[in-house]
Amino acid sequence: MSYKTILVTEEDGIKTIMLNRPTRRNAMTPEMQDELIAAFEKAGSGHCRVVVLTGAGEAFCAGLDLVHLQAVAAKSQSEHVVDAERVARLFRTLYELPKPTIAVVQGPAIAGGTGLATICDFTLAAPGVKFGYTEVKIGFVPALVSAFLTLQIGEKRTRDLLLSGRLFTSEEAERLGLVNEVVPAEQLAERADELAQALKENSPQSIAATKHLMATQNRAWLDAAIGHAMSANAEVRAMHDFHEGVAAFLEKRRPVWGK
Repeated sequence: MSYKTILVTEEDGIKTIMLNRPTRRNAMTPEMQDELIAAFEKAGSGHCRVVVLTGAGEAFCAGLDLVHLQAVAAKSQSEHVVDAERVARLFRTLYELPKPTIAVVQGPAIAGGTGLATICDFTLAAPGVKFGYTEVKIGFVPALVSAFLTLQIGEKRTRDLLLSGRLFTSEEAERLGLVNEVVPAEQLAERADELAQALKENSPQSIAATKHLMATQNRAWLDAAIGHAMSANAEVRAMHDFHEGVAAFLEKRRPVWGK
């Protein structure tokens, strides 16, 4: 399969999926989301042993592409639901992938980019890399990432990150448990390969069974959480603050929030 927004390579049982829109800081579009889903599903059913997710250029992923963000405000309610379902499928496919996944975060991972980076089984990040769930700053709701984030770090810390919308560094992300290791930038690729080689030494059937077990343990809660999240994701797009937030962001001005 040929891809337009990602690069997929495989060598020695390690499949690397690279977000490949460097001039747009690897910001996600619906096309990229569909291609990532296809690539993850192919990796899950294929013969690779480990999946590495990374980004081309200076950023890992800047979240949703601004051009698409501008178009989102004009969509119908049914189109909003389709968008929410696509993002839910993307995160769920990555979370439930039967192969071990490693995110190599060389640059900023913002909003949905933070979700992609931290849902992986292992997240390696360069020092000082910025993460953040910034959706509330444009009147949006970090709905779908909230379900996975709550599982990872608990409700109190999730509220801090989602309600403040603040940026935080890879060092804080490591303390929170969202990043496994902070690695010097020039050593990221080497460390990722070292980890991938170590994972390849383990039983692939045992790894798949362990990941399935953990996903099954969380499935009922996650099903309900994602269902609520998709509804919230679609509903907020009809609200004043979302339209105002997107307009203000694109026009580089302060938003005037509703009451």
